[in-house]
Amino acid sequence: MPIIPANLNDVPELVALINSAYRGESSKKGWTTEADLIDGTRTNEQGLTDDFNTPGVTILKHMDDEGKITGCVYLQKQGDKLYLGMLTVSPDLQANGLGRQLLQAAEDFALQNHLKAITMSVISNRTELIAWYERRGFSKTGEVIPFNIPEHNGIVKQPLEMLKFEKAI
Repeated sequence: MPIIPANLNDVPELVALINSAYRGESSKKGWTTEADLIDGTRTNEQGLTDDFNTPGVTILKHMDDEGKITGCVYLQKQGDKLYLGMLTVSPDLQANGLGRQLLQAAEDFALQNHLKAITMSVISNRTELIAWYERRGFSKTGEVIPFNIPEHNGIVKQPLEMLKFEKAI
C-alpha cells in the first residue's frame, strides 16, 4: 500500500499504534522500544489532534492490505527544514523495511516542498536507533537537548538527553 497523509479520523488508530511501538510490553516485540527508559503512554488523542491542527504538520501513514495502519511518521515544516519525529512501525512488522519506506516518504515530502534538510532528535542512549539513522545519512549536529516531556507523554525512569541529527536533502 502507498504511504499517504493521515487525517483526524485516523487519530484513535494512530495513538494505539504509536503507543504499542514505543511503550509497554507490546513495544518489546520490536527493537525501537522506549519501555525500559520511559513508563506510560507516548501520545494520546488530544496530543495527536493538536498535532494535526498545528500549521506545517503532516503525519504520513502506511496501511496494510486490510486498511489497518501499520506505520506512520510525524513531519513538521520549520523554515527551510523538515523536522521528523515519531517514526513508528508496528512491533510485529519491524525489521522488514517499512521504517526505511516511511523515511524515504519523508525525504520525498521534503523534496516536494523544496526543503533543504531533515532534522530530528533521538534519545542519546538508543544506540541501535542512532546507528540506523546514521546508516541512512543522518549526522549528529553536536547539539544536545535536555529530555523533558509532559507527564501525559510518559514518566522518565532515568535522566535522559536527546541528540540532534540532520540530513541534507
